[in-house]
Amino acid sequence: PMYAITNTALTQKAAIGGRAVRLNRQRTVARRSVVAAPVRAKLYDNILETIGNTPIVKISDRLAPKGVELYAKAEFFNPCSSVKDRLALAVINDAEQKGLLKPGDTVVEATSGNTGIAVAMVCAQRGYNCVICMAEPFSVERRKIMRMLGAKVIVTPKAGKGTGMVAKAEELCEKHGWFLCRQFENDANPAFHASTTGPEILTDFAGKRLDYFVTGYGTGGTFQGVGRVIKAARSDTKIVLLEPEAASLIASGTKTERKSTGAPKGSHPAFAAHPIQGWTPDFIPKVLEDAQAMDLYDELVPISGPEAIETAQKLASTQGIFTGISGGASMAGALKVAAKAPKGSVILTMLPDTSERYMSTPLYESIAADMNEEELEIAKSTPSFQLLPDEEPVLQA
Repeated sequence: PMYAITNTALTQKAAIGGRAVRLNRQRTVARRSVVAAPVRAKLYDNILETIGNTPIVKISDRLAPKGVELYAKAEFFNPCSSVKDRLALAVINDAEQKGLLKPGDTVVEATSGNTGIAVAMVCAQRGYNCVICMAEPFSVERRKIMRMLGAKVIVTPKAGKGTGMVAKAEELCEKHGWFLCRQFENDANPAFHASTTGPEILTDFAGKRLDYFVTGYGTGGTFQGVGRVIKAARSDTKIVLLEPEAASLIASGTKTERKSTGAPKGSHPAFAAHPIQGWTPDFIPKVLEDAQAMDLYDELVPISGPEAIETAQKLASTQGIFTGISGGASMAGALKVAAKAPKGSVILTMLPDTSERYMSTPLYESIAADMNEEELEIAKSTPSFQLLPDEEPVLQA
């Protein structure tokens, strides 16, 4: 948690940047509400040790309705900026423990991007080769990030949807003898959330109310893992599951037909393209189906693409919280819950990733690169260093 720097004992000297700084422990240093993150008094052996323990942040009434407390768990604090860092570490650790991976092996996954980025990070740190299969519509930023991390990215045709990229990953592994992560079927995925994400939430809300937990689903790992823990420890907490309005797979009541591996046989009939990348592929993942059988959610809420985009933009402009479309969708769902929740309710949602990997998506269509009229007027309000359209640049007036 964030805290104001306060000191209550003796005067202490600390060397900062070569200067001696006197810290008086009898007074509050942060007189003007200055806050600082607590120092992590630890040296980490590698980047993977920093995964998890992400902060929960309160949403101010510039966005949250009055009379309720609304919080978000900021998963973009993970080292590769998404909740999928947890999944990737879980799957690779599990495979190593089972003897399924050895040095020099190749790890393969089918992904909308965040899992691929996370898998590429873990492979880079552990010394594995990495091949990622990703359908054509997902943002090009994600491809570049994965390649920066050393992965080979195989782009599959748009018409094949999510099932196509999964089938390609299976085909490659069968031919080359590579290891397939199977994020959509792998029990290590929800198990890791049950041992990390869920307990983190319980710790942060210890002794406090938590009336609603609101989340969308991609693989269903967060929903299942956290849901199991919350229902076991705090059965009075209601779990609200979100899915895209354009792809209401769960609401349809139609199950996904599966291969013997648990992978989908084909595309779900209720699926339609939607802009909430990372949510709801064109099939119901096995991990999610297993969660449905556990009767974990109390309410299912649809979220539209425009709602998700607008809310992500509002999180940035009113809270300084920089999250992607899926984060906007999650918060949009939490706001719907907040609008009808009893006064005094406490609501928590997940923000799965950062906004930076959505620059080429509809999230940024309304964000211009060039100065708008208001910015041009500000630029012209003083005479020097003006760069105006169709005019010669002005340096000194």
